[in-house]
Amino acid sequence: MNRVIVRKLAANVARLRVQHEFFCTDAAARVSGSNRSHEHEEKHDFSNNIQQYDIAIVGGGMVGMALACSLASMPLTKHLKVAIIDSNPALGSKVCFKKEDPPDPRVSTVTPATISLFKDVGAWQYIERHRHAYFDKMQVWDYTGLGYTSYNARDINKEILGCVVENKVLHGSLLSCIENKDFQKTIYPSRLTSMTLHPRSSPMGMDSTSSRTPSSSLRHLAKLELTDGNSLYAKLVVGADGGKSRVRELAGFKTTGWNYSQNAVICTVEHTDGNQCAWQRFLPAGPIALLPMGDNFSNIVWTMNPKESMDRKSMSEDDFVKDVNNALDYGYGPRPKSSLLGNEDMFSWLRGYVTLSANECFEVPPKVVKLASERMVFPLSLMHANDYASKHVVLIGDAAHTVHPLAGQGVNLGFGDAFALSRVIAEGIAVGTDIGEVSLLKKYEAERKLANITMMAILDGFQKAYSVDFGPLNILRAAALHGAHYISPLKRSIISYASGEQRLPLFS
Repeated sequence: MNRVIVRKLAANVARLRVQHEFFCTDAAARVSGSNRSHEHEEKHDFSNNIQQYDIAIVGGGMVGMALACSLASMPLTKHLKVAIIDSNPALGSKVCFKKEDPPDPRVSTVTPATISLFKDVGAWQYIERHRHAYFDKMQVWDYTGLGYTSYNARDINKEILGCVVENKVLHGSLLSCIENKDFQKTIYPSRLTSMTLHPRSSPMGMDSTSSRTPSSSLRHLAKLELTDGNSLYAKLVVGADGGKSRVRELAGFKTTGWNYSQNAVICTVEHTDGNQCAWQRFLPAGPIALLPMGDNFSNIVWTMNPKESMDRKSMSEDDFVKDVNNALDYGYGPRPKSSLLGNEDMFSWLRGYVTLSANECFEVPPKVVKLASERMVFPLSLMHANDYASKHVVLIGDAAHTVHPLAGQGVNLGFGDAFALSRVIAEGIAVGTDIGEVSLLKKYEAERKLANITMMAILDGFQKAYSVDFGPLNILRAAALHGAHYISPLKRSIISYASGEQRLPLFS
């Protein structure tokens, strides 16, 4: 009996052992399968190749490329991963200019302060290889023959007042500069369609060198969708996409501004002789500027009402050249006299010391003999974003502000934005601040808003002052121009401010 019981117990134990081994093997297989499945899911997440960047610059024009070039030049920012989003095919092609090519009518007058910034990042050397024109003198007068002033770089112990450069040369030089730097950039030849700004869900930062990151850790980044189907993420999105900025629109930034009901006609003209002076004459419908470009070429920027602009765009070349010479010299009114009241003694008590240009007489601009480019027409407006920065997003250049072109300051304000933002980003990295934090970006905004609004107010004031043809007002305008000509402290301050030094107050 006992033997029977023992045999039954042994059989049961053996059966249980087999079942146990089976269940253990099955469980192990299920666990192993689950692990393999989990590993596959993780690999799938990582193999999506999510494009993650530190900075996404939307807009690869001159201002956007200036920011990229500045970031590539500083030790604290040159390691950043940067995406540049712009459909302009010039970004993907090698820069190549021929000196014999006709000048492009789209030019910029860059100030000595901007030139210094370009030299600091190594971009100016590329500009010097192509067509450009320094000028050391500027003459400003109005059509009444009453108001006149001239400025000379020697008045502030400088060699130049500025340099006129074709926009394509400025842009190409910045691109060449970036290509020759060790800089992690990716150019997307596309346009921005949508932008999602995710709230931060974790205090942990992310490795800026990784482009494959679990989706859960992307919540504190901005997501950008492009027209070519690409999606990318960035800690900071920079709107450098012009006056009709898509970034500004998607981020919800409000703006203040108005249209001037004026258009600018721009083109390149040719002279028989060279031109080394920047000329500007205020006419009843708006100013006309003649800016040297080198090789006997000059650029015309002529402001007028929309109907006149379309008429002058379509008229014959000979008629247009006659109109330009008429506007620059003998048309609309007489040439200025030496002083409002016949001599400059009325200003002698404020003079302090005589500047070189105070003793210079009015000069007649060089005569235009030929139209050397197409005529282009642009509407003019003033626009200012109420805010430049919010979490993960910041605006620079025309995306933040547009101004009247009468003093050629628009692009210089944009370059000032770009270099100031790169410096603020570097300062944030130095102290360990997330570059998308609004507190950091507001430092940039505070710095640039004052400079931009001040210049915008000055230019808008000039535009409004010269938009009314009224006898007593004409006398006041003429007195102001003569004061700027003969009052040395005022003249020096105006030149310094226009050169980018921005010294305030005016009398210093």
